[in-house]
Amino acid sequence: MADWKTRLAVSYKEGSTTKTISPIDAFTPSFSMNAEVLHSIEKTHLGLVFSPENMSFTLTVKAIGDVAAQLTALAMQRKRFDLTLFEAIGDDWAFSKVVMSDCIITSATPTAATIAGAPSATFSGVSLAASSEDNAHASVALPNG
Repeated sequence: MADWKTRLAVSYKEGSTTKTISPIDAFTPSFSMNAEVLHSIEKTHLGLVFSPENMSFTLTVKAIGDVAAQLTALAMQRKRFDLTLFEAIGDDWAFSKVVMSDCIITSATPTAATIAGAPSATFSGVSLAASSEDNAHASVALPNG
């Protein structure tokens, strides 16, 4: 039975340096593998037309410390990076890690600073490749290209 005391973390590589963001407020990856049915009058000429995979993400962090500034710098410099979501503690989650490769941040939205509570910043972006590994160490990958 899960104890739900786990904590998710995100790490990204910038060059040879790995930086970790933890805890994160929200991380939402999105994958779509579109296919369109190709119809024909003849029964033997049916098929599918596959569109390229579309992988995007939204990441929300507290705008305290230097994490939001580091991500903003990556966005402004249009640097590609790898984004890894993993369990920092525990084994409650279905996936042990999700890796989105060759990521680019396409937008950043900070919240207003208020008297109570820390402001947050939401970053959205796209990924050119992705892979995942479940807790049984089975993995799957979507290569770019």
